[in-house]
Amino acid sequence: MEFPANLKYTKDHEWIRVEGDTGVVGITEYAQGELGDVVFLELPSVGTKLQQGKQFGTIEAVKTVSDLYAPVSGEIIEVNEALKNSPELVNKEPYGGGWMVKIKIENKSELDSLLDVAKYQEMVGH
Repeated sequence: MEFPANLKYTKDHEWIRVEGDTGVVGITEYAQGELGDVVFLELPSVGTKLQQGKQFGTIEAVKTVSDLYAPVSGEIIEVNEALKNSPELVNKEPYGGGWMVKIKIENKSELDSLLDVAKYQEMVGH
């Protein structure tokens, strides 16, 4: 199982990769494995304001439906449109083509409250 060290993680299994003032967000390989085959995602539209820790969408898998939570506050500047027709990208490439949204980060200090790779691995028992 992959746990990229360049990402920050939430306790709800989202990851964020910081690129300047932008955060690319998805769910972890661990989370997609627990969910099973992803069949649908409900994601916000560009321009939506997010609050750290608040729900920003849902992910529907064969086993269950789960909420998605924002790792940081900010504004959605891009949504991965490929997931509309190919939600299975979340399973196949959770850290690549399966990214969900890009956020213009409002307050970079919020990143300090997220887990680093070691703490996330410890949380999930890996």
